[in-house]
Amino acid sequence: MTPPRIALVTGASRGIGRAIALELARDGAHIVALARTQGALESLDDEIRALGSEATLVPCDLGDFDALDRLGAALFERWGKLDVFVANAGVLGPLSPLAHVDVKDWNRVMAVNVTANWRLIRSLDPLLRASSAGRVLFATSGAAHKAKPYWGPYAISKAAIDAMARTYAAEVKSYGVTVMIANPGPMRTRMRAQAMPGEDPMSLPQPEDFARKCLPLLTPEWRETGKLYDFPANRLMDFHPPG
Repeated sequence: MTPPRIALVTGASRGIGRAIALELARDGAHIVALARTQGALESLDDEIRALGSEATLVPCDLGDFDALDRLGAALFERWGKLDVFVANAGVLGPLSPLAHVDVKDWNRVMAVNVTANWRLIRSLDPLLRASSAGRVLFATSGAAHKAKPYWGPYAISKAAIDAMARTYAAEVKSYGVTVMIANPGPMRTRMRAQAMPGEDPMSLPQPEDFARKCLPLLTPEWRETGKLYDFPANRLMDFHPPG
């Protein structure tokens, strides 16, 4: 019997992370589900077991950098590799003029959305290289390129994620590891409701729709790397330099 692929998903307890975790479980992966809320993780575990797969639950705040370092060591001791890493978790932060953003709020957005993902790359890199087909997916946002007023901390953090993902893609390409970036666009999630409280959520796609499109990017057969999958346009996009 072929052993299952090992897939780590952050922000796995709800929204897009939960939908991707379930899609991977449906495809036979063993899910390492990371999120802050134990109860929501246990509910996810029940759904994954109902699909015939298994999960390892990791209750953890992404701001706990030491825990992220320990995670890589724990995964190495148990499996010696990691096949899939979905960097989905993030926070919106304040919607405010840049000059009015509180230092504590700025630091929290950068810690969770940027530094935590760098710490995870640092912790998981040997495991992804040890896989026969390591696959990485970073969740981004159209806000990273629109430079809309009042979205500064979130937009800046997502622009940093795009650069981080593309850099890492270039560094691990020769090892057979692919790194993709995916933009869900407006979606029926708690974060979207927080940002746009007057919007009708029923007018938006569901996370499950996005998750189904992301699954092919995480399979051993996938070969593209360092590119953006844009869900609203349903196409792969290259990043182009100015000029």
